[in-house]
Amino acid sequence: MESVLLYILGIVIVLVGLVVSIGLHEVGHLVPAKLFGVKVTQYMIGFGRTIWSRRKGETEYGFKMIPFGGYISMIGMFPPKQPGEAARNASTGFFDTLVQDAREASADTIGAGDEERTFYRLPVWKRIIIMLGGPFMNLVLAVLFIGIAISGFGIPQQSNTLTTVYACVLPSTSDRQDCAASDPESPAAAAGLKPGDTILSIDGTAVTTFAEISAAVQQAPGSPLALEVLRGDQHLDLTLTPLLLERDVVDADTGEVVTDSAGKAVTHEVGFVGITPQQKIVAQPVTAVLPTVGDTVSRTANIILNLPQRLIDVGQAAFGSGERDPNGPMSVVGVGRIVGEVVSIDEIPVATKAATVFSILGSLNVALFVFNLIPLLPLDGGHVAAALWESIRRGFAKVFKRRDPGPVDAAKLIPLTFAVVIVLGGMSALLVYADIVKPVNLFG
Repeated sequence: MESVLLYILGIVIVLVGLVVSIGLHEVGHLVPAKLFGVKVTQYMIGFGRTIWSRRKGETEYGFKMIPFGGYISMIGMFPPKQPGEAARNASTGFFDTLVQDAREASADTIGAGDEERTFYRLPVWKRIIIMLGGPFMNLVLAVLFIGIAISGFGIPQQSNTLTTVYACVLPSTSDRQDCAASDPESPAAAAGLKPGDTILSIDGTAVTTFAEISAAVQQAPGSPLALEVLRGDQHLDLTLTPLLLERDVVDADTGEVVTDSAGKAVTHEVGFVGITPQQKIVAQPVTAVLPTVGDTVSRTANIILNLPQRLIDVGQAAFGSGERDPNGPMSVVGVGRIVGEVVSIDEIPVATKAATVFSILGSLNVALFVFNLIPLLPLDGGHVAAALWESIRRGFAKVFKRRDPGPVDAAKLIPLTFAVVIVLGGMSALLVYADIVKPVNLFG
Protein backbone atom coordinates (compact mmCIF):
# COMPACT_ATOMS: atom_id res chain seq x y z
CA MET A 1 0.00 0.00 0.00
CA GLU A 2 2.84 2.38 0.87
CA SER A 3 4.55 1.77 -2.47
CA VAL A 4 1.28 2.51 -4.29
CA LEU A 5 0.91 5.80 -2.43
CA LEU A 6 4.52 6.71 -3.25
CA TYR A 7 3.88 5.83 -6.90
CA ILE A 8 0.87 8.15 -6.94
CA LEU A 9 2.94 10.82 -5.17
CA GLY A 10 5.54 10.63 -7.93
CA ILE A 11 2.89 11.21 -10.59
CA VAL A 12 1.44 14.13 -8.60
CA ILE A 13 4.92 15.66 -8.34
CA VAL A 14 5.28 15.61 -12.12
CA LEU A 15 1.82 17.11 -12.66
CA VAL A 16 2.50 19.89 -10.15
CA GLY A 17 5.93 20.50 -11.67
CA LEU A 18 4.36 20.66 -15.14
CA VAL A 19 1.68 23.13 -14.04
CA VAL A 20 4.29 25.33 -12.32
CA SER A 21 6.53 25.20 -15.38
CA ILE A 22 3.67 26.15 -17.70
CA GLY A 23 2.54 28.89 -15.34
CA LEU A 24 6.00 30.44 -15.19
CA HIS A 25 6.35 30.03 -18.97
CA GLU A 26 3.30 32.25 -19.38
CA VAL A 27 4.69 34.69 -16.79
CA GLY A 28 7.70 34.95 -19.09
CA HIS A 29 5.31 36.27 -21.77
CA LEU A 30 3.13 38.30 -19.39
CA VAL A 31 5.79 40.44 -17.72
CA PRO A 32 7.45 41.88 -20.85
CA ALA A 33 4.04 42.31 -22.54
CA LYS A 34 2.85 44.51 -19.68
CA LEU A 35 6.20 46.33 -19.50
CA PHE A 36 5.88 47.19 -23.19
CA GLY A 37 2.32 48.47 -22.70
CA VAL A 38 0.41 45.69 -24.47
CA LYS A 39 -3.04 45.14 -23.05
CA VAL A 40 -3.28 41.59 -21.69
CA THR A 41 -6.86 40.51 -21.09
CA GLN A 42 -6.27 36.94 -19.85
CA TYR A 43 -3.62 34.83 -18.12
CA MET A 44 -4.79 31.23 -18.02
CA ILE A 45 -3.28 27.91 -16.99
CA GLY A 46 -4.87 25.06 -18.93
CA PHE A 47 -7.52 24.80 -21.62
CA GLY A 48 -11.24 24.11 -21.76
CA ARG A 49 -13.80 25.33 -19.25
CA THR A 50 -12.67 27.85 -16.65
CA ILE A 51 -12.81 26.39 -13.14
CA TRP A 52 -11.55 29.48 -11.27
CA SER A 53 -10.64 33.02 -12.23
CA ARG A 54 -10.19 36.45 -10.71
CA ARG A 55 -9.81 39.80 -12.42
CA LYS A 56 -7.07 42.15 -11.32
CA GLY A 57 -7.00 45.40 -13.20
CA GLU A 58 -7.50 44.74 -16.91
CA THR A 59 -6.35 41.10 -16.74
CA GLU A 60 -8.32 37.99 -15.79
CA TYR A 61 -6.17 35.34 -14.06
CA GLY A 62 -7.42 31.77 -13.77
CA PHE A 63 -7.24 28.01 -14.20
CA LYS A 64 -8.99 25.87 -16.75
CA MET A 65 -10.06 22.24 -16.58
CA ILE A 66 -7.29 20.67 -18.72
CA PRO A 67 -3.96 21.69 -17.10
CA PHE A 68 -1.62 20.63 -19.93
CA GLY A 69 -1.00 24.07 -21.39
CA GLY A 70 -1.62 27.73 -20.88
CA TYR A 71 -1.81 31.10 -22.61
CA ILE A 72 -2.02 34.85 -22.26
CA SER A 73 -4.40 36.86 -24.43
CA MET A 74 -2.89 40.05 -25.89
CA ILE A 75 -5.06 42.39 -27.92
CA GLY A 76 -4.34 42.84 -31.61
CA MET A 77 -2.26 39.71 -32.25
CA PHE A 78 -3.00 39.97 -36.00
CA PRO A 79 -2.93 43.15 -38.10
CA PRO A 80 -5.89 44.16 -40.27
CA LYS A 81 -5.77 43.74 -44.03
CA GLN A 82 -3.40 46.08 -45.80
CA PRO A 83 -5.05 49.17 -47.35
CA GLY A 84 -5.87 48.49 -50.98
CA GLU A 85 -5.68 44.73 -50.67
CA ALA A 86 -8.32 42.96 -52.70
CA ALA A 87 -11.43 42.03 -50.81
CA ARG A 88 -11.71 38.38 -49.94
CA ASN A 89 -14.94 36.44 -49.53
CA ALA A 90 -14.13 34.36 -46.48
CA SER A 91 -17.08 32.08 -47.10
CA THR A 92 -15.65 30.60 -50.30
CA GLY A 93 -13.41 28.14 -48.49
CA PHE A 94 -12.69 26.59 -45.14
CA PHE A 95 -9.17 28.03 -44.85
CA ASP A 96 -10.28 31.49 -45.99
CA THR A 97 -12.85 31.36 -43.23
CA LEU A 98 -10.17 30.49 -40.67
CA VAL A 99 -8.06 33.46 -41.79
CA GLN A 100 -10.95 35.90 -41.70
CA ASP A 101 -12.19 34.61 -38.34
CA ALA A 102 -8.70 35.08 -36.88
CA ARG A 103 -8.57 38.68 -38.13
CA GLU A 104 -12.05 39.44 -36.80
CA ALA A 105 -11.31 37.82 -33.43
CA SER A 106 -8.12 39.88 -33.18
CA ALA A 107 -9.97 43.09 -34.12
CA ASP A 108 -12.71 42.38 -31.58
CA THR A 109 -10.16 42.45 -28.76
CA ILE A 110 -9.24 46.08 -29.49
CA GLY A 111 -11.46 48.46 -27.58
CA ALA A 112 -11.81 52.19 -28.03
CA GLY A 113 -8.62 53.95 -26.99
CA ASP A 114 -6.55 50.73 -27.04
CA GLU A 115 -5.40 50.98 -30.65
CA GLU A 116 -1.83 51.82 -29.64
CA ARG A 117 -1.62 48.96 -27.13
CA THR A 118 -1.87 46.13 -29.66
CA PHE A 119 0.74 43.43 -30.06
CA TYR A 120 1.19 43.83 -33.80
CA ARG A 121 2.05 47.55 -33.48
CA LEU A 122 5.09 46.85 -31.27
CA PRO A 123 8.58 47.10 -32.76
CA VAL A 124 9.91 43.75 -33.91
CA TRP A 125 12.48 43.49 -31.12
CA LYS A 126 9.80 43.94 -28.46
CA ARG A 127 7.60 41.25 -29.99
CA ILE A 128 10.55 38.88 -30.08
CA ILE A 129 11.34 39.55 -26.42
CA ILE A 130 7.71 38.85 -25.45
CA MET A 131 7.58 35.58 -27.39
CA LEU A 132 11.00 34.39 -26.21
CA GLY A 133 10.14 35.25 -22.60
CA GLY A 134 8.25 31.97 -22.15
CA PRO A 135 10.97 29.62 -23.44
CA PHE A 136 13.59 31.65 -21.56
CA MET A 137 11.68 31.06 -18.32
CA ASN A 138 11.71 27.31 -19.02
CA LEU A 139 15.47 27.49 -19.59
CA VAL A 140 15.92 29.26 -16.24
CA LEU A 141 13.82 26.55 -14.53
CA ALA A 142 15.88 23.85 -16.26
CA VAL A 143 19.10 25.39 -14.92
CA LEU A 144 17.55 25.61 -11.43
CA PHE A 145 16.18 22.05 -11.33
CA ILE A 146 19.24 20.42 -12.90
CA GLY A 147 21.48 22.49 -10.63
CA ILE A 148 19.60 21.20 -7.57
CA ALA A 149 19.84 17.65 -8.92
CA ILE A 150 23.56 17.50 -9.69
CA SER A 151 25.02 20.09 -7.29
CA GLY A 152 22.55 19.92 -4.42
CA PHE A 153 22.26 16.12 -4.36
CA GLY A 154 24.77 14.73 -6.86
CA ILE A 155 24.92 12.08 -9.55
CA PRO A 156 25.79 8.38 -9.27
CA GLN A 157 29.45 7.69 -9.99
CA GLN A 158 31.56 4.58 -9.90
CA SER A 159 33.86 5.13 -6.93
CA ASN A 160 37.35 3.92 -6.08
CA THR A 161 35.85 1.56 -3.46
CA LEU A 162 35.36 -2.06 -4.54
CA THR A 163 32.08 -3.91 -4.21
CA THR A 164 33.17 -7.21 -5.82
CA VAL A 165 36.50 -9.01 -6.24
CA TYR A 166 36.21 -11.98 -8.60
CA ALA A 167 37.94 -15.16 -7.46
CA CYS A 168 38.83 -16.37 -10.96
CA VAL A 169 38.93 -15.45 -14.63
CA LEU A 170 36.10 -16.93 -16.68
CA PRO A 171 36.16 -17.02 -20.49
CA SER A 172 34.08 -14.25 -22.09
CA THR A 173 31.95 -16.95 -23.79
CA SER A 174 31.23 -18.78 -20.54
CA ASP A 175 27.74 -18.89 -19.03
CA ARG A 176 29.08 -20.11 -15.68
CA GLN A 177 29.03 -17.90 -12.59
CA ASP A 178 31.09 -20.21 -10.33
CA CYS A 179 34.80 -20.91 -10.60
CA ALA A 180 36.11 -24.33 -11.59
CA ALA A 181 39.43 -25.81 -10.46
CA SER A 182 40.88 -25.22 -13.93
CA ASP A 183 40.01 -21.50 -13.97
CA PRO A 184 42.99 -19.22 -13.25
CA GLU A 185 42.88 -17.00 -10.17
CA SER A 186 41.96 -13.40 -10.94
CA PRO A 187 44.76 -10.82 -10.63
CA ALA A 188 42.72 -8.91 -8.03
CA ALA A 189 42.31 -11.97 -5.81
CA ALA A 190 45.99 -12.88 -6.29
CA ALA A 191 46.97 -9.35 -5.18
CA GLY A 192 44.93 -9.71 -1.98
CA LEU A 193 42.20 -7.19 -2.78
CA LYS A 194 38.86 -7.61 -0.95
CA PRO A 195 35.37 -6.15 -1.26
CA GLY A 196 35.19 -2.84 0.61
CA ASP A 197 38.81 -1.93 -0.16
CA THR A 198 39.38 1.63 -1.37
CA ILE A 199 42.19 2.10 -3.89
CA LEU A 200 43.90 5.40 -3.08
CA SER A 201 46.73 5.45 -5.61
CA ILE A 202 48.29 3.43 -8.46
CA ASP A 203 52.05 3.68 -8.98
CA GLY A 204 52.08 6.81 -6.80
CA THR A 205 49.29 8.58 -8.73
CA ALA A 206 46.19 9.33 -6.63
CA VAL A 207 42.88 7.94 -7.95
CA THR A 208 39.38 8.93 -6.84
CA THR A 209 37.16 7.31 -9.48
CA PHE A 210 36.85 3.85 -10.98
CA ALA A 211 37.39 5.36 -14.44
CA GLU A 212 40.94 6.30 -13.38
CA ILE A 213 41.54 2.81 -11.99
CA SER A 214 40.16 1.16 -15.12
CA ALA A 215 42.31 3.33 -17.41
CA ALA A 216 45.49 2.47 -15.48
CA VAL A 217 44.66 -1.26 -15.49
CA GLN A 218 43.77 -1.46 -19.19
CA GLN A 219 47.00 0.26 -20.21
CA ALA A 220 49.27 -2.04 -18.19
CA PRO A 221 48.62 -5.72 -19.09
CA GLY A 222 51.40 -7.89 -17.68
CA SER A 223 53.01 -5.00 -15.80
CA PRO A 224 52.96 -4.93 -11.97
CA LEU A 225 51.17 -1.93 -10.46
CA ALA A 226 51.88 -0.65 -6.94
CA LEU A 227 48.60 -0.01 -5.10
CA GLU A 228 47.94 2.01 -1.96
CA VAL A 229 44.77 0.55 -0.44
CA LEU A 230 42.60 1.63 2.49
CA ARG A 231 40.96 -1.31 4.31
CA GLY A 232 39.04 -0.06 7.31
CA ASP A 233 41.61 2.01 9.21
CA GLN A 234 44.59 0.24 7.65
CA HIS A 235 46.75 1.47 4.78
CA LEU A 236 48.09 -1.45 2.74
CA ASP A 237 50.65 -1.63 -0.06
CA LEU A 238 49.70 -4.29 -2.63
CA THR A 239 51.01 -5.30 -6.05
CA LEU A 240 48.52 -5.91 -8.85
CA THR A 241 49.49 -7.38 -12.24
CA PRO A 242 46.71 -7.04 -14.86
CA LEU A 243 46.06 -10.00 -17.12
CA LEU A 244 46.08 -9.50 -20.91
CA LEU A 245 42.63 -10.39 -22.28
CA GLU A 246 40.89 -9.97 -25.61
CA ARG A 247 37.50 -8.33 -25.14
CA ASP A 248 34.70 -7.20 -27.46
CA VAL A 249 34.61 -3.48 -28.26
CA VAL A 250 31.39 -1.99 -26.88
CA ASP A 251 29.86 1.21 -28.26
CA ALA A 252 29.92 3.82 -25.50
CA ASP A 253 26.58 5.34 -26.56
CA THR A 254 24.46 2.27 -27.30
CA GLY A 255 26.16 -0.34 -25.11
CA GLU A 256 26.10 -2.78 -28.03
CA VAL A 257 29.04 -4.83 -29.31
CA VAL A 258 30.73 -3.21 -32.32
CA THR A 259 30.90 -5.42 -35.44
CA ASP A 260 32.93 -5.17 -38.64
CA SER A 261 31.65 -5.24 -42.24
CA ALA A 262 31.38 -9.03 -42.08
CA GLY A 263 29.25 -8.91 -38.93
CA LYS A 264 32.04 -10.23 -36.72
CA ALA A 265 32.57 -8.71 -33.27
CA VAL A 266 35.48 -6.26 -33.10
CA THR A 267 37.87 -7.05 -30.24
CA HIS A 268 40.78 -5.34 -28.53
CA GLU A 269 43.43 -6.38 -25.99
CA VAL A 270 43.11 -4.84 -22.53
CA GLY A 271 44.36 -5.38 -19.04
CA PHE A 272 41.95 -7.20 -16.72
CA VAL A 273 42.01 -7.68 -12.95
CA GLY A 274 38.46 -8.78 -11.92
CA ILE A 275 36.91 -6.02 -9.80
CA THR A 276 33.68 -3.99 -9.81
CA PRO A 277 33.18 -0.62 -8.07
CA GLN A 278 30.66 0.72 -5.61
CA GLN A 279 28.29 3.43 -6.74
CA LYS A 280 28.12 6.62 -4.71
CA ILE A 281 26.35 9.95 -5.09
CA VAL A 282 28.84 12.72 -5.80
CA ALA A 283 27.79 16.38 -5.76
CA GLN A 284 29.03 18.19 -8.86
CA PRO A 285 30.48 21.72 -8.86
CA VAL A 286 28.22 24.59 -9.88
CA THR A 287 30.37 25.00 -12.99
CA ALA A 288 29.03 21.63 -14.22
CA VAL A 289 25.40 22.82 -14.31
CA LEU A 290 25.44 24.84 -17.53
CA PRO A 291 27.37 22.18 -19.51
CA THR A 292 24.87 19.57 -18.28
CA VAL A 293 21.94 21.76 -19.34
CA GLY A 294 23.64 22.36 -22.69
CA ASP A 295 24.07 18.64 -23.22
CA THR A 296 20.40 18.06 -22.34
CA VAL A 297 19.34 20.78 -24.80
CA SER A 298 21.47 19.17 -27.52
CA ARG A 299 20.01 15.70 -26.93
CA THR A 300 16.45 17.08 -26.83
CA ALA A 301 17.00 19.02 -30.06
CA ASN A 302 18.32 15.86 -31.69
CA ILE A 303 15.14 13.99 -30.67
CA ILE A 304 12.97 16.76 -32.14
CA LEU A 305 14.99 16.92 -35.37
CA ASN A 306 14.47 13.18 -35.79
CA LEU A 307 10.90 13.25 -34.47
CA PRO A 308 9.20 11.64 -37.50
CA GLN A 309 11.38 8.53 -37.29
CA ARG A 310 11.13 8.52 -33.49
CA LEU A 311 7.35 8.57 -33.70
CA ILE A 312 7.41 5.74 -36.25
CA ASP A 313 9.52 3.73 -33.78
CA VAL A 314 7.07 4.53 -30.97
CA GLY A 315 4.13 3.45 -33.15
CA GLN A 316 5.82 0.19 -34.14
CA ALA A 317 6.55 -0.56 -30.48
CA ALA A 318 3.03 0.39 -29.33
CA PHE A 319 1.26 -1.68 -31.98
CA GLY A 320 3.89 -4.41 -32.32
CA SER A 321 6.15 -6.58 -30.21
CA GLY A 322 9.18 -4.28 -30.08
CA GLU A 323 10.46 -2.45 -27.02
CA ARG A 324 10.34 1.33 -26.50
CA ASP A 325 13.57 3.32 -26.80
CA PRO A 326 14.30 4.71 -23.29
CA ASN A 327 15.88 7.75 -24.95
CA GLY A 328 12.88 8.39 -27.19
CA PRO A 329 9.95 10.82 -26.75
CA MET A 330 7.40 10.32 -23.98
CA SER A 331 4.18 12.00 -22.94
CA VAL A 332 3.59 13.43 -19.48
CA VAL A 333 1.89 10.10 -18.68
CA GLY A 334 5.15 8.23 -19.30
CA VAL A 335 7.22 10.76 -17.38
CA GLY A 336 4.82 10.60 -14.45
CA ARG A 337 4.95 6.79 -14.43
CA ILE A 338 8.77 6.77 -14.34
CA VAL A 339 8.87 9.27 -11.48
CA GLY A 340 6.25 7.19 -9.67
CA GLU A 341 8.40 4.07 -10.06
CA VAL A 342 11.55 5.86 -8.85
CA VAL A 343 9.80 7.24 -5.76
CA SER A 344 8.21 3.88 -4.88
CA ILE A 345 11.36 1.69 -5.09
CA ASP A 346 12.60 1.08 -1.53
CA GLU A 347 16.14 0.14 -2.61
CA ILE A 348 16.80 3.61 -4.07
CA PRO A 349 18.17 6.08 -1.47
CA VAL A 350 16.05 9.16 -0.74
CA ALA A 351 18.78 11.48 -2.05
CA THR A 352 18.89 9.58 -5.34
CA LYS A 353 15.10 9.73 -5.62
CA ALA A 354 15.11 13.50 -5.05
CA ALA A 355 17.95 14.02 -7.53
CA THR A 356 16.10 11.95 -10.14
CA VAL A 357 12.85 13.90 -9.68
CA PHE A 358 14.60 17.28 -10.00
CA SER A 359 16.58 16.02 -12.99
CA ILE A 360 13.39 14.89 -14.75
CA LEU A 361 11.69 18.22 -14.02
CA GLY A 362 14.77 19.94 -15.46
CA SER A 363 14.60 17.78 -18.59
CA LEU A 364 10.88 18.52 -18.89
CA ASN A 365 11.62 22.25 -18.92
CA VAL A 366 14.39 21.74 -21.48
CA ALA A 367 11.82 19.99 -23.67
CA LEU A 368 9.39 22.92 -23.27
CA PHE A 369 12.23 25.34 -24.09
CA VAL A 370 13.38 23.57 -27.24
CA PHE A 371 9.93 22.58 -28.50
CA ASN A 372 8.56 26.11 -28.23
CA LEU A 373 11.41 27.42 -30.38
CA ILE A 374 10.20 25.43 -33.42
CA PRO A 375 9.42 28.16 -36.00
CA LEU A 376 5.81 27.13 -36.56
CA LEU A 377 2.63 28.74 -35.28
CA PRO A 378 1.07 28.43 -32.74
CA LEU A 379 4.42 27.84 -31.02
CA ASP A 380 6.44 30.79 -29.76
CA GLY A 381 9.06 30.19 -32.42
CA GLY A 382 6.41 30.74 -35.10
CA HIS A 383 5.68 34.25 -33.80
CA VAL A 384 9.41 34.97 -33.62
CA ALA A 385 9.86 33.78 -37.22
CA ALA A 386 7.00 36.03 -38.40
CA ALA A 387 8.55 39.03 -36.62
CA LEU A 388 11.98 38.33 -38.10
CA TRP A 389 10.48 38.00 -41.59
CA GLU A 390 8.75 41.35 -41.11
CA SER A 391 12.06 42.93 -40.09
CA ILE A 392 13.77 41.49 -43.18
CA ARG A 393 11.01 42.73 -45.52
CA ARG A 394 11.04 46.22 -44.05
CA GLY A 395 14.84 46.26 -44.13
CA PHE A 396 14.92 45.46 -47.85
CA ALA A 397 12.21 48.05 -48.53
CA LYS A 398 14.25 50.69 -46.74
CA VAL A 399 17.48 49.79 -48.55
CA PHE A 400 15.82 49.86 -51.98
CA LYS A 401 13.68 52.91 -51.08
CA ARG A 402 10.41 51.11 -51.56
CA ARG A 403 7.11 51.55 -49.76
CA ASP A 404 7.00 50.13 -46.23
CA PRO A 405 5.27 46.72 -46.61
CA GLY A 406 3.85 47.03 -43.11
CA PRO A 407 3.44 44.25 -40.56
CA VAL A 408 3.43 40.62 -41.63
CA ASP A 409 -0.11 39.31 -41.89
CA ALA A 410 0.36 36.31 -39.61
CA ALA A 411 -3.35 35.55 -39.93
CA LYS A 412 -2.59 34.07 -43.36
CA LEU A 413 -0.67 31.33 -41.53
CA ILE A 414 -3.76 30.19 -39.64
CA PRO A 415 -4.36 27.22 -42.01
CA LEU A 416 -0.78 26.06 -41.35
CA THR A 417 -1.36 26.62 -37.64
CA PHE A 418 -4.50 24.50 -37.85
CA ALA A 419 -2.50 21.70 -39.49
CA VAL A 420 0.26 21.95 -36.85
CA VAL A 421 -2.32 21.69 -34.06
CA ILE A 422 -3.77 18.55 -35.64
CA VAL A 423 -0.29 17.01 -35.96
CA LEU A 424 0.60 17.91 -32.37
CA GLY A 425 -2.69 16.45 -31.17
CA GLY A 426 -2.07 13.21 -33.05
CA MET A 427 1.48 13.01 -31.75
CA SER A 428 0.30 13.55 -28.18
CA ALA A 429 -2.40 10.90 -28.54
CA LEU A 430 0.13 8.38 -29.91
CA LEU A 431 2.60 9.02 -27.09
CA VAL A 432 -0.07 8.78 -24.40
CA TYR A 433 -1.36 5.52 -25.90
CA ALA A 434 2.19 4.11 -26.14
CA ASP A 435 2.96 5.15 -22.56
CA ILE A 436 -0.11 3.23 -21.40
CA VAL A 437 0.13 0.02 -23.44
CA LYS A 438 3.92 -0.16 -23.98
CA PRO A 439 5.65 2.07 -21.41
CA VAL A 440 9.37 2.73 -21.41
CA ASN A 441 11.06 0.19 -19.14
CA LEU A 442 14.00 1.58 -17.19
CA PHE A 443 14.10 -0.93 -14.34
CA GLY A 444 13.96 -4.32 -16.05
